[in-house]
Amino acid sequence: MPANLPPQYSKAEDEFRKATTPADRLDKLREMFRLLPKHKGTEKLQSDLKQKISRAKDDLEGAKAGGKTSSVGHKIPKEGAGQIVLVGAPNVGKSAILAAVTNAKAEVAPYPYTTRAPYPGMMPWEDVRVQLVDLPPIDANFMEPWVPNLVRSADAALLVADLGDDDVADSVEMVLSRLRAVHTELVGDLPFDVEDETIQHVKTVLIAAKADADGAADRLEIVREWFGGRFPIVVISSNTALGLDDLRRSSYDSLGIMRLYTKVPGKPIDRDHPFTLPIGSAVIDLAREVHRELEQSLKFAKVWSLGAFDGQTVKRDYELHDGDVVELHA
Repeated sequence: MPANLPPQYSKAEDEFRKATTPADRLDKLREMFRLLPKHKGTEKLQSDLKQKISRAKDDLEGAKAGGKTSSVGHKIPKEGAGQIVLVGAPNVGKSAILAAVTNAKAEVAPYPYTTRAPYPGMMPWEDVRVQLVDLPPIDANFMEPWVPNLVRSADAALLVADLGDDDVADSVEMVLSRLRAVHTELVGDLPFDVEDETIQHVKTVLIAAKADADGAADRLEIVREWFGGRFPIVVISSNTALGLDDLRRSSYDSLGIMRLYTKVPGKPIDRDHPFTLPIGSAVIDLAREVHRELEQSLKFAKVWSLGAFDGQTVKRDYELHDGDVVELHA
């Protein structure tokens, strides 16, 4: 958790956890967002709160309608280290990317609108797995009404640009504009000074796909000129496997998380099942993730950190780092 949160925020967070109705949960989440200091250290927490507020609104509307919603929608349960959505115009190669880096068997065809429903797959990266979700395409005339909700609820997005398309820049701008119209902004870096809870910013990497297409090099220069200052850009080809390792790494990095390994006193380190937590998390946050009761009973921890120290005793509020091994003592 970010440091320097005021006691009023912690009180509101405790009240949110105890809330039993959708209305009370929404009220406490809005209070938490209002009390949260708006600075760079809380940008990820701001984004998470906005996602929770959006879901709480949906829960409240569903409760008022007797548990039913008036429109057809889709929900994809999150799995792995985080959920990343593939966003783009028709026929840009999203399904080909999903098939190339995950175990999913999505339909891939050289014509638009092959994807009509969200299609998930698990992408391995080192010792963790990241969930990618291929979404239906967005064009100037139509966007599935439930697509923005899935984009808003995701941990990050991959915005796919087609280097085989002469109108690649206009196509990407169209997608950004359609989402912006429904208060969903794809950004390379999360802002930290936005007070409007209705605007959801989603951390995004731009994927310049089909790098093996004729004329792709010239179009890539256009993409870099238009979007290089707004998004990190990864150049790939699903056909030749060019850049797929860079895509995996960039996807993981976009989640803003770190891997932590636990150790039971007197036993070997468990390196098969790392915990993943937001960068900046402390020992107490890991304890809560391991088991709720540890949040109250934890006394101290021992930490083994790469290139720093071995088995140093630390307090509950000690900030952890990627790759740390932690031994919790209650």
